[in-house]
Amino acid sequence: MNCCVVGLQWGDEGKGKVVDILAEQSDIVVRYAGGANAGHTVIIGDQKFALHIMPSGAVRPGTECVIGNGVVVDPEILGGEIDGLNGRGISLEGRLFISENAHVVLDYHKMEDQLRENSLGKNKIGTTIRGIGPCYADKIGRSYAIRMADFRDMDDLKLKLTRTADYKNKLFGALYDAEPIDIEALFAKCLAYRDKLLRYVCNTTRHLHSAIDAGKNILFEGAQGALLDLDHGTFPFVTSSNSSALGMGAGCGVPAQRVERFIGLVKAYTTRVGAGPFPSEQDNEIGDTIREKGHEYGTTTGRPRRCGWFDAVAASYSARIGGINEIAMMHLDTLAGMKELKVCRAYKIDGVETTFFPSDAHELARVECVYETVPGWDEDISGVTKYEDLPATTKSYIALIEDIVKVPVTIVGVGPKRSQAIFRR
Repeated sequence: MNCCVVGLQWGDEGKGKVVDILAEQSDIVVRYAGGANAGHTVIIGDQKFALHIMPSGAVRPGTECVIGNGVVVDPEILGGEIDGLNGRGISLEGRLFISENAHVVLDYHKMEDQLRENSLGKNKIGTTIRGIGPCYADKIGRSYAIRMADFRDMDDLKLKLTRTADYKNKLFGALYDAEPIDIEALFAKCLAYRDKLLRYVCNTTRHLHSAIDAGKNILFEGAQGALLDLDHGTFPFVTSSNSSALGMGAGCGVPAQRVERFIGLVKAYTTRVGAGPFPSEQDNEIGDTIREKGHEYGTTTGRPRRCGWFDAVAASYSARIGGINEIAMMHLDTLAGMKELKVCRAYKIDGVETTFFPSDAHELARVECVYETVPGWDEDISGVTKYEDLPATTKSYIALIEDIVKVPVTIVGVGPKRSQAIFRR
């Protein structure tokens, strides 16, 4: 059975843990969108793995890992992840496949990201400065794009880099008075990238369809979350790819009808990093408590996350557009000890109540949350292994969210470890 795991909020929902668990039953794990701006954390015993480009299934030695064409690959970070896994006894030889059509993030993309954010001042989007947006922009623009396949011919690559650097130097100099790109230093880096990564580059779409024909189980791993989707998220405070389940087909070449399970990840509350509207945000003692108990600091940037009550309007929207048929709820243990909990069940916009999420950032900034308040629980649930052993108020909280979102919660996370997951299915 093929399965897609995708975040339903603004990212950071705990996809790494769920993908790692489900990878035990999967032959292949596929990353289909995003780049090194993602941060997926996997904890095995006392070991912690923070992965940014590598699929979370990489920590399971028998699982193939595919980086699809929809991913923008930072070769420096990916090479570091390969070395880091090798150093911990986990080899990727023979089981890592990088799409030849995946576009490449280079130093000038990160430079452009930083220059653009600095120029926007208080109006900046709040990117991770990893060069993701500029790389996707070059992909759309086509003329100055570099793909993994280009590492096969270094003479041709140098010509492309020289032409691109000439254009970027003129652009950066005119707009930002920036220092010119050192093409020789950049090309030397690309030589090193080729030596490390080229042996993994192939036609991953063909590889995946061959695996489907052979009856293998494939797990598709999203990055960020559906509310950051370029087309369906809170634009312009979004990422530069289709980070919802809708991006899966375009990002790897496998259509949705080949996937039986679409699992949407949520936290038991809501978080967001960076700028943008956040209706249920609690910029107060409640938000601070959730942040500290849930260790809500970015895996990629270390930035503190904004925290708030569970937004069922937003989760319902993400589930609808992504065809989600199961929900995995993480961080339920974080809410232990809170006397009462709130769930946003509807919005009011100019006094009119609605249950449909307005993804336009300007309209979303005007909404007022309509909350339903329920009792919390004092018990520490981090050691619970069976759903029936959860406190009655915990199960009522889950049932309320199921009732509003109209999708069953089939996986419950009560801690960061593999063993701290309760399966209802």
